[in-house]
Amino acid sequence: MDSSDLAHRRDPASRFALADADKGMPSDAHDDGQDEATVFSGEKTAGVAKQAKTATRRTASKLRVFLWGHPPDTKAERRLLLKIDFFVLTYLCLTFWSNYLNRTNLTSAYVSGMKEALHFQGDQFNQVNTVFTVGYIVGQIPNNLALQVVPPRIWLASMAVLWSGLSMCLAAAKSPGHVMAIRFFQALAESSTFSGSHFLLGCWYKEEELGKRAGIFASSAQLGSLFSGVLQGAIFRSLEGYRGLRAFQWLFLLDGFIALPIALYGFLCFPDAPRTTRAWFLTEEERALAVSRLPPRPQTKLQWNLIKRVLGRWHWYAFSALFAWSSMLESVGINGLFQLWIASEDSNVRHRNYYPLSLTAVAITATIVCAHLTDFYRCRWPVNLLMAGGCTVSAILILIWEIPFGAKFFAFSLAGIGYAGQGSNFAWANDVTRADEQERAMVLASMNLWSNVVNSWWSIVLYPATDAPRFRKGMIALICVAVATIIIALVTRHLDMRERRRGLNFRLAGEEERSSLENEGRSNEE
Repeated sequence: MDSSDLAHRRDPASRFALADADKGMPSDAHDDGQDEATVFSGEKTAGVAKQAKTATRRTASKLRVFLWGHPPDTKAERRLLLKIDFFVLTYLCLTFWSNYLNRTNLTSAYVSGMKEALHFQGDQFNQVNTVFTVGYIVGQIPNNLALQVVPPRIWLASMAVLWSGLSMCLAAAKSPGHVMAIRFFQALAESSTFSGSHFLLGCWYKEEELGKRAGIFASSAQLGSLFSGVLQGAIFRSLEGYRGLRAFQWLFLLDGFIALPIALYGFLCFPDAPRTTRAWFLTEEERALAVSRLPPRPQTKLQWNLIKRVLGRWHWYAFSALFAWSSMLESVGINGLFQLWIASEDSNVRHRNYYPLSLTAVAITATIVCAHLTDFYRCRWPVNLLMAGGCTVSAILILIWEIPFGAKFFAFSLAGIGYAGQGSNFAWANDVTRADEQERAMVLASMNLWSNVVNSWWSIVLYPATDAPRFRKGMIALICVAVATIIIALVTRHLDMRERRRGLNFRLAGEEERSSLENEGRSNEE
């Protein structure tokens, strides 16, 4: 006899229900059991769904915090930050993107008909690049200091109109001399963008918000290089001879035209700096909040003692040295070593154009991910260790050389990690120099200035085309630069930590002094 029989004997109602069921008659008890089971099943399903929904929300929240940081505490600040991202970050990224298009189009034009059309001879193309580098170096500091005097929306938009117009003028150049003159003034205008944009990002964003925005901004240049390849290919394929112009002339015209609507957008919508903004899309309360949400900053001025202030502190020396040398970790990408290696291995033109994009993809990923991590952990200097380590592995593999094609492909692609400092190191310098606006402008400009000074001879000496595809000297230099980057980063970190400790000690000492004076005042009153 099983347990169900015993239950039926103890419970007559159960026996009657069973009998009714056997006769095909309805049973209230049976229906109630089904209803209870259905309800229980529904509640269980709802509970599981609720748990899954909660887990999804938690995961999404953690991902959102990692990708975009902790949201501001108040709705008003969240709305303000959204506006800053849309009008400040978007404009600066678009400007740098179009800037990079105009900066990189000369090489494509040169190999696509300009050399023959303008009768370039010998090393005249190298001379054009040298003239551009000189103009870019000369314009760095004046452009950043101009942002202290002229509203940024006017200065940056004016420089964009100037370089776009000069790019269009290249289409009318008749000789290498014309190209050199135009490129010099074009470089003066284009040098306003990179350092100036980092300066303005530091004006609007908190320390914990800055890294990821700086990384996104720096990556916009790499996105520009991706788009540039597609655009240039389309122009050379479809516009050669159209309206009596060569394809390289159309390239200059279209690249210049692209910058004009972006400049107009900036003139109409860029909000200048928090203390001076009169942007139409910000309310009076939001303008006040844009200032109050940032740490208090002393009101320094653009005066003749600026040089003394800059040279009397460690910031200028350390950060200029850090970026001047760490940016040489970008040499594999800057000098087109990937393309030269692929050209020696593969005659397929499409492969030459598309395979090196893996380095660009690594550069974009490394720059953005590292910038996000530095905000998440509130620590920027370790990015230099990652860059140095990745580039060392890349250089060692290339030096070995007798390795499979896939290993070489990995080595050249991995070198893209050297670009990660463009966002993180500038964010670090922004953090450290917040107390003096003019010094901050000088330091950021000098970082890019010295990087270009070093690169102007570095590429010629260590990466000549005659060393392709192995570039033995260059790979040894890359390892040396990696070691130098680690040393300079550690020294800069030590100086930064020492200054922060001193600042904390001074602040605590000041609070103790104020407290002591207040206590003395109370005692005298008593």
